[in-house]
Amino acid sequence: MSAALALDALGQPTRREIVALLAERPRTVGELAGGLPVSRPAVSQHLRVLEAARLVAHHRDGTRRVYRIDPTGFVSARGWLEQFWITALERFVELAEQTAPPEEPAP
Repeated sequence: MSAALALDALGQPTRREIVALLAERPRTVGELAGGLPVSRPAVSQHLRVLEAARLVAHHRDGTRRVYRIDPTGFVSARGWLEQFWITALERFVELAEQTAPPEEPAP
């Protein structure tokens, strides 16, 4: 799974809002559209992008599709971000060690 796909999908504000709503509980397209300033077809398009990035998944309940968070894409994105976080912390430690005043010997 590509972390870039997940991060690209989350780069759009409406999709982030959809993810936030689904983090609360599973919802149908109609429920999502009711809470967003976009049309129902637009919500469906956003959900297709999120599903392709494996950030959401759905199941059928009669004629309705119920969407929920899919952790797969989030795990991939988190792994990608963590590599930069670890590197940033290592660089911070190096910088702190270089700029710290030398310790004075104990009397």
